[in-house]
Amino acid sequence: MVKEEKKAPKLRFNGYTNDWEHVKSKYLFENISLKGFQDLPVLSVTQDKGVVYRDNLDIDIKYDLSTLKNYKLVQPGDFIISLRSFQGGFETSYLTGITSPAYTIFNFIDNQDKDHAFWQYLFKRIDFINSLKRVTFGIRDGKAISFSQFGDVKVKYPSFDEQKHIATALTKLDNTIQLHERKCEELALIKKALLQKLFPKKDEFKPEVRYKNFSDTWEQRKLVSLFSKFTDGDWIESKDQANTGIRLIQTGNIGITEFINKFGNEKWISEETFKKLNCEEIFPGDIIISRLPDPAGRACILPKLDTRMITAVDCTIARTSRETSAEFIVQYLSTQTYFKYVQSCLAGGTRQRISRKNLANFNVSIPTEINEQKQIGFFFKQLDTLIALHKRKLEKLKQLKKFLLQNMFI
Repeated sequence: MVKEEKKAPKLRFNGYTNDWEHVKSKYLFENISLKGFQDLPVLSVTQDKGVVYRDNLDIDIKYDLSTLKNYKLVQPGDFIISLRSFQGGFETSYLTGITSPAYTIFNFIDNQDKDHAFWQYLFKRIDFINSLKRVTFGIRDGKAISFSQFGDVKVKYPSFDEQKHIATALTKLDNTIQLHERKCEELALIKKALLQKLFPKKDEFKPEVRYKNFSDTWEQRKLVSLFSKFTDGDWIESKDQANTGIRLIQTGNIGITEFINKFGNEKWISEETFKKLNCEEIFPGDIIISRLPDPAGRACILPKLDTRMITAVDCTIARTSRETSAEFIVQYLSTQTYFKYVQSCLAGGTRQRISRKNLANFNVSIPTEINEQKQIGFFFKQLDTLIALHKRKLEKLKQLKKFLLQNMFI
């Protein structure tokens, strides 16, 4: 039974009811192969940054000037098929330059009734990328798409006005996403700078910036000396797990100062297994340190999850003493000094890790007064909350974009 092709998307703007056009690409696009512009800058196509000047890439490239005359002209608005386009859709150039003959350059045969931004989004959709996989051929360790093969790929599009509405909505959403991405980057940089200011530099005993009324020299302590309990979690095998019971906290739940609660991916053991294996129960407020990458040594404070909990053998349980602030310690365990130390201690085969002994021997600079510890810890906790808020907003916006790309196109 032949599956009937969709004639319109699920989600449409008011006033649009006509069926979308279904046309092979060769009737809409033409191959562009203009050469002899060797004086223009050379362009490269990247998966993460799109079309860029090759000289801006952090790689040492030497040109054979005699071959540049065979490079193809690229102008703003041209689409580019890279050797691995099936992985990320086609790229669109906003630059003028030349690029390797290995790339395919194309554009509309007739620009009339074509909204360029709409087609940029269409070419990035996962359904379109999957359609390319059916026409790719092997080249070295990757794939390539010839223009003739691309010409047989069927594309589906609406009227010019509907194209513009879709493109405008997605462009506005992309701009909002970029704002939140920049905000997350800015906050991360602010936190990185403040960690350097509010904690002493290596071989120093006072930070550069302090809260009022604190002036005492910080003391150097071994990490293990700050805790009333410092031990590893339990060795739990797949056969020991159950559908309900006591929650098993894994390395994947541990972020840098952040507990990552992966809903739907929780692991459990039964009460019977807990007793049989004599497991170490963990509690809200405990610091959990992952001895495995990535990165090894990352730590977070265990939140209240309304269930009894244990943790895996590759996690270290660190329960602070009364004289130590857990919030302060977990922030100290996010500093560059700490991660450099951890990196220097990694050992093992394919899954390198830091031993609990090496973790225990890490030197921590810590205020003698717990109130100073608490103020620093509380400040960074608030900053982490703000960063997490922007990350959640960003994730929701990305999910919204994914939903729109799935439902505003065929």
